[in-house]
Amino acid sequence: MINTNLKFLRKQTGLTQSQLAEKLNIKRSLIGAYEEGRAEPKLSTLVNISKLFNISLDVLITKDLPSSSTESHSMAIQRPTKGNLRVLAITVDREDKENIELVPQRASAGYLNGYADPEFIEELPRFRLPMLSTQGTHRAFEISGDSMLPIASGTVIIGRFIEDWSTIKDGTPCIIVSQKEGVVFKRIFNKMKNEAVLYLHSDNPSYSPYQILVDDILEIWEARAYISTTFPIADFSLNKLTSIVLDLQQEVLKLKKA
Repeated sequence: MINTNLKFLRKQTGLTQSQLAEKLNIKRSLIGAYEEGRAEPKLSTLVNISKLFNISLDVLITKDLPSSSTESHSMAIQRPTKGNLRVLAITVDREDKENIELVPQRASAGYLNGYADPEFIEELPRFRLPMLSTQGTHRAFEISGDSMLPIASGTVIIGRFIEDWSTIKDGTPCIIVSQKEGVVFKRIFNKMKNEAVLYLHSDNPSYSPYQILVDDILEIWEARAYISTTFPIADFSLNKLTSIVLDLQQEVLKLKKA
């Protein structure tokens, strides 16, 4: 059980036997022996394995992970971000393919604390989109507000996880997760090299650009697709849509003052 689980977890996180051995501070030959069932890990090694893969010791020892009958399971994997190891929690289906987890508007505040917690991610709705590339990790976020018109409030933006933020090209639409701003959908203009900040721009010209410190950012997801129940209005320019929204906002203000 332990041997198949260890091999399964190692492959899920994309680690070689040498890389896993380095993380566990043991010899590579021991990893091979564990996975082939020729040796049993010490209790201290089992504890380190459970911590590394963020699963309980009981699950590691007693549950057959590769042939689990559950629809999906969660797993914490480590990927490099800004030169450091950042924990990224994901879920996979029975075929070990990554799901797309959906972060609804109501869960946005909780996501700031639970984005790296496998138990929190496990509770999110999840789905698959065959047309998306299988390369990378994808997550969906329900946005609110009118700052990115003509993409309406309530639209679900599907983003691909960006590991190296320095590679973001100016004008790229992204979901930015930060402690200060929460979950926002903006176009990024990258000033990391000289100023250690990113400038966030809205497509709606009524909203002014602003900057955010790189150190305040938790995650960035490059927008790759969106799902919406609102269809575009024919022959309406962005300026026209913005004007309509502003007029509606003024009417609401008048009603409140009345």
